[in-house]
Amino acid sequence: MESAQAKALLEVLEKRFLKNMSRHKAVTWADVLQRVQSNPDAIWSLHEMERTGGEPDVVLLDAKSKKIIFADCAVETPVGRRSLCYDRAGLESRKEHKPLHAACELAAEMGVELMDEYQYRQLQQLGEFDLKTSSWLKTPEAIRNLGGALFGDRRYDTVFVYHNGAQSYYAARGFRGILEI
Repeated sequence: MESAQAKALLEVLEKRFLKNMSRHKAVTWADVLQRVQSNPDAIWSLHEMERTGGEPDVVLLDAKSKKIIFADCAVETPVGRRSLCYDRAGLESRKEHKPLHAACELAAEMGVELMDEYQYRQLQQLGEFDLKTSSWLKTPEAIRNLGGALFGDRRYDTVFVYHNGAQSYYAARGFRGILEI
């Protein structure tokens, strides 16, 4: 990534960070900036999160590992990451009307992880997300081995986690990413 692009991205991230201090109390922008600037892969991943509509922001600092965690904080699931099957196996199992990609693979290409159920519920405590959309969630292996995958959304002022076949996809379902630095 060119330095001008990286600088512009860091300016966007700083503005979002300062505007949403309730998401990351006890974390300073100086600490975040130092970690991000010392990790070129993280800068690229954050760029991809931003480019696809995720609006990444720091959501918490893991007290044990001291990692800074960025999450997609767009109100709705990122528009540039919708209409995806859960994973490659789900995509390959579709006979017709295949989407262009799968959530797990796209996340890996971006250098991020899908949120799991716990992380998704934590995010929902910071605001109201996925009121009109839904997001694939990192699915436990036991569920995935049976053909299923999890997704979450917020309806009726309640966070719901549901299941679907991993091969399904919908125009309003994407995924939210997590990046630990």
